[in-house]
Amino acid sequence: MGSGRTAAGAAKERDFLDFAAGRTGPLYRSACLLTGGDVHLAEDLVQETLGRMFVHWSTRIDNPAGYAHTVLVRQYLAHQRRRSAGERPTGNLPDLPVPAADPELRLALLAALARLAARDRAILVLRYWEDRSIEETAEALRLSSSVIRTRSSRALARLREQLGDSLLDQVG
Repeated sequence: MGSGRTAAGAAKERDFLDFAAGRTGPLYRSACLLTGGDVHLAEDLVQETLGRMFVHWSTRIDNPAGYAHTVLVRQYLAHQRRRSAGERPTGNLPDLPVPAADPELRLALLAALARLAARDRAILVLRYWEDRSIEETAEALRLSSSVIRTRSSRALARLREQLGDSLLDQVG
């Protein structure tokens, strides 16, 4: 009998590895935005997300990429809930390579996002970075559509207060 692996199991594993190879980069970028630039936590979240995806890989998932981002956001929110009340994010971000033309804008946006509540940050990342609809965002976060509309509007207003309208317009 050999290793005990079936052809179907090997095919499942190959399919998952192909999926993981193609989605790790986008998941990592989203995780970095969610964590306010904490690359180590972002890596942990992506790893946990892919682990959870593998467990459910044999079940039928209509949109694996969308489901993976939903799992990522839920993992991030669960981590935020578990975090000790005494922990505070640092104001110093590690030096990261920045492919964008304006690193100051990127750092200002990351800092402003880091000052938002975890759920508001998750809403903005899903809505405007992942380009999800209000309904998709609501489903991913298990909130109503009206809560998503209200919280995203308020979170964008807080970003405008921090960054100014002209700076926020450069982002979007």
